[in-house]
Amino acid sequence: MNTLFTPLKMGASELANRIFMAPLTRVRADADHVPTDMMVEYYAQRASAGLIIAEATMAIEGNSAFWREPGIYSEAQVEGWKKVTDAVHAKGGKIYLQIWHGGRACHPVLNNGKDPVAPSAIAITSDEVHTPEGKKSYTVPRALADNEIPAIIDAFRTAAENAKRAGFDGVEVHGANGYLLDQFLRDGSNHREGPYGGPIENRARLLLEVIEAVSGVFGSENVGVRLSPLNSFQSMKDSDPVGLVNWLAKRLNDYGLAFVHLMRSDFFGEQQADVITPVREHFKGKLILNMSYTGEEAEQAIESGMADAVAFGVPFIANPDLPERLKLGAELNEADPSTFYTQGAEGYIDYPYIEELAEA
Repeated sequence: MNTLFTPLKMGASELANRIFMAPLTRVRADADHVPTDMMVEYYAQRASAGLIIAEATMAIEGNSAFWREPGIYSEAQVEGWKKVTDAVHAKGGKIYLQIWHGGRACHPVLNNGKDPVAPSAIAITSDEVHTPEGKKSYTVPRALADNEIPAIIDAFRTAAENAKRAGFDGVEVHGANGYLLDQFLRDGSNHREGPYGGPIENRARLLLEVIEAVSGVFGSENVGVRLSPLNSFQSMKDSDPVGLVNWLAKRLNDYGLAFVHLMRSDFFGEQQADVITPVREHFKGKLILNMSYTGEEAEQAIESGMADAVAFGVPFIANPDLPERLKLGAELNEADPSTFYTQGAEGYIDYPYIEELAEA
């Protein structure tokens, strides 16, 4: 496991290891989307990650897709996140904020009756959304007009400014998993014409304009982007995912980003292709890989040069001390999926450290 524990210079940050914590929606914010003291403890527990990428966080008020996900558009939210970053930094950790717009994955019940927006008026049909009123079908979104898009870009810029005031080391732009920027990217959800529809260069326009906006705040060397070209979650599909990442990998070189964070596969196995090789071949910056890696596989990916770091999701939920466990080859705690999206401490901040198990 030596390679996993070599330091990594990324933008302004010196990272102690290459074991990153992937962004994980846990819905532990309060009803106003303000980070809670429980979240402070949760992230501080996991500060031994080379980099924490904090959960998907609302850039714009009124675009909730999870009920109690955090935001970064109010002063109370900035103050709540400041407690998180202070706690992580006090333990020697580094933390980026993933900034996000849910697009058609938002629901009127979660947003005072407001209809969701998307590139095209195409609803999610493969799943249901969790609300305080129980599971509900997704509604048909309203297609954004071209003249509405600059306000969304400005809101991402403001979100980055707020993230900087909250003490984050950088931001990750969420261009994955069927949310707004990904909805524009992939042709299964983007059927529009004009400057934001049609060929790849148009479908990617919004993502690139958001990257430019937040780079003006943090410096592009402290900005990453997450991509999921194969993931069919939330009725997502693209007719040519390899062609899409080929184009993006080349184009993203123009920005001097901290990293590209690539999800290598599909949650449901519907689309299969090698998207790692073209990104590694064409993107000249740091490449972070994600989705179901073991420690051994992550080590091999880094040793082979296919990745600069690997982001772990579910293992970090159940193992606040994941880097130490991987280093020792120790057994991992098993995550409890029934507590992933609840509001309490159980299954959130009560997973034992390896020392506690030894003492038991």
